[in-house]
Amino acid sequence: MKLIFAVINNDDVRFISDALVSKGFQATRLSSTGGFLKSGNTTLLICTDDDKVDDAISLIHAHCRKRKQLLPSTSISGAFATYPVEINVGGATVFVTDVERFEKF
Repeated sequence: MKLIFAVINNDDVRFISDALVSKGFQATRLSSTGGFLKSGNTTLLICTDDDKVDDAISLIHAHCRKRKQLLPSTSISGAFATYPVEINVGGATVFVTDVERFEKF
């Protein structure tokens, strides 16, 4: 049994949640905040059998996309100039760990 931690941009979480549920995966949603941009994320905790990990990660990859966003440079560096800076946002960061024991009651 494996536990998948998937940190997902809030803009993508609805799509990936729907896709996971439609394929029989259950996930616990936790609100989280990114450290760099201090933007909203959601961390999904997905417990699944070892042989279904790749299926879950494929769904996450298919529904979480990276995109470019323009931000004022002051929101990134605290600088005085306000020229826009292009950054990548979105996508997902995924961790997979072994589960020694799992109970649901």
